[in-house]
Amino acid sequence: MRPPVTRHHPAEGDARRPFRLLIVEDERRLALSLAKGLAAEGYAVDVVHDGLEGLHRAGESPYDLLVLDIMLPGMNGYRVCSALRAAGDDVPILMLTAKDGEYDEAEGLDTGADDYLTKPFSYVVLVARIKALLRRRARGAGASRVHVLGELRVDTAARRVLLAGDEVALTAKEFAVLEQLVTRAGEVVSKAEILDAVWDFAYDGDPNIVEVYVSALRRKLGAGLIRTVRGAGYRLERPERPETVR
Repeated sequence: MRPPVTRHHPAEGDARRPFRLLIVEDERRLALSLAKGLAAEGYAVDVVHDGLEGLHRAGESPYDLLVLDIMLPGMNGYRVCSALRAAGDDVPILMLTAKDGEYDEAEGLDTGADDYLTKPFSYVVLVARIKALLRRRARGAGASRVHVLGELRVDTAARRVLLAGDEVALTAKEFAVLEQLVTRAGEVVSKAEILDAVWDFAYDGDPNIVEVYVSALRRKLGAGLIRTVRGAGYRLERPERPETVR
């Protein structure tokens, strides 16, 4: 028999459907404290304390965002995230962990997480990250464009990338960085603009993380596709006038 889900409902009288969040966190006091605060913000929040249960709940019921701890009983957060992405679930995932370091962040993001927050963290920063992820999801939901630049084809709605007809597998963050460049092909996009759009204004890590993802994109899409404009940012080269297919 599965353990019950702790539910925290927003105040009544909100005319719009509240965003539904799932917190998967085994530190019960922290999980319930976060749930209480987020419910006060107007979110509908469910809480579970086990990775396997979190995976089951996320697959069983549609959520707008997951707050996912990494060190969990049953199944760790990396594996939960990987399993959801393998199943085609693109729900935004904000990972929480007591671990610190660039390797751990890269590992979390490469499994398909959208953002990463190291404990101890500010509750204000957590809420800002959640709002930023939900805003990006809302913007993406209304997009239905395919950008074609030579042999590169980027479908921002389906989140698919084709190069010379072959699909290229990108992590969630790699795609988000590419999206910022492809929608402004031929223009210089600054590192600060990419950070603000992909990681949001509350990101307090190393801004050189952008370089890590640009390097990954160059390896997967070709070294000459993304140019570094010294002191200004990056430019996605367009060998011919790009098409936008609706």
